[in-house]
Amino acid sequence: MTHDEFEEAVRATIATLPDWVQEAMHNVEVLILDEADDDLDPDGEGLLGLYTGVPLPERDANHAGELPDVIYLFRRPHLEMARSLDDLHAEIGRTLIHEVAHYFGMDDDHLDELGWG
Repeated sequence: MTHDEFEEAVRATIATLPDWVQEAMHNVEVLILDEADDDLDPDGEGLLGLYTGVPLPERDANHAGELPDVIYLFRRPHLEMARSLDDLHAEIGRTLIHEVAHYFGMDDDHLDELGWG
């Protein structure tokens, strides 16, 4: 699947997510990379996605003017996991919800407890 086709799959998946996720994503840029480099994944974990920014609960009144928050989606790891287009959409959706949860201040332990780890 090409980068453009993957990008279209991401757009289509976003359109199917719950309204609260779509609303949250208006404040977050989604960028697609083939895979995480050493700067984004220094532990070599083989990430599907990554949220970078300041989670909402950690922001103070001086946060205005900061760079936008970003959710990175990594194309190759998603393609390696997916056996079908439906699987791909499901995994993209799961990754987006996981990363949006980080935007709302949830850590990985809490997400594991909720089944979104």
